[in-house]
Amino acid sequence: MTTATEIHNLRWLLDSLAVEAPGVRSVVVVSSDGLPLLSTDPAADANTELATVVSGLASLTLGAAELMDGGAVRQTMVAMDQGCLLVMTIGDGALLGVLTAPEADMSVVCYHMALFVGRVGHVLTPQLRGQLRASLSAGV
Repeated sequence: MTTATEIHNLRWLLDSLAVEAPGVRSVVVVSSDGLPLLSTDPAADANTELATVVSGLASLTLGAAELMDGGAVRQTMVAMDQGCLLVMTIGDGALLGVLTAPEADMSVVCYHMALFVGRVGHVLTPQLRGQLRASLSAGV
């Protein structure tokens, strides 16, 4: 499979997550160093802001888990008055962040996030992450 095909398939899966889970406002795939790789939001500023928050939150929860000997962090959720932010790890080098509306059914959202992670975890190689960074910065 070519890189272009893999990127197209990832975009399709990401858009499917946003459509199939009612109440999802924005979805972003972020590299472990905080750079946005893929997003449902066309605004570059929104991608960068959400990517920064997702990366920072993942770093904090990882540090907390290490401090408390809690093992690997699988998912983090921040419940707010106006929605939730959920973060899941995708393999070793990426994170999935989902921002929801307050009325979103968290079990449905988490189910679709887990499906996405299961489908793309083995595909997000360092090479593909580099291609995603390049395509997002080029506005493709």
